[in-house]
Amino acid sequence: MEKTMIKGLFALCAVLFPFVIRKPNVKEMLIVFFSKGILSTLIDAYVVNTKRVKYPVRPFSKIFNTNILFDLVFFPLLSVIWVRQSYKDKLPGILLKSLTWSVPMSIAQWYMEKTTRLFKWKKWSVFHTFASISFTLLTIRGLAAVVKRTDKNADTYQDY
Repeated sequence: MEKTMIKGLFALCAVLFPFVIRKPNVKEMLIVFFSKGILSTLIDAYVVNTKRVKYPVRPFSKIFNTNILFDLVFFPLLSVIWVRQSYKDKLPGILLKSLTWSVPMSIAQWYMEKTTRLFKWKKWSVFHTFASISFTLLTIRGLAAVVKRTDKNADTYQDY
């Protein structure tokens, strides 16, 4: 069942990718996508290496200890959608919208941890999940704001 879920998630991500990473702001969204992949991989590697979480069923299990599909494809795609959703918001709106993402994702992970073998929490809880999801969402949204500001400044100086 878990391998089927992983294959289905990969297929869904492959289908959604061109629709999520699209104009406008393709460059910014690619930066968000790859940055979230790096951030998620670093955090997940730490969490797995400190034996807080284990991934019994995962892609490329002989090579990676983490679930690279979640770290490098699924969460980055969700982060691009999140950044697009909050792109024009000010800080209060960003914080509120972050809750609309982090709370359901935390509950979903809690449920999946109880009902599947995709991951097992050892020294981890739904509150750790909530904190890590919130941290990465807000970090990536902050990066998107910096890239957006930098990109506007770059457009200003293109008249040589």
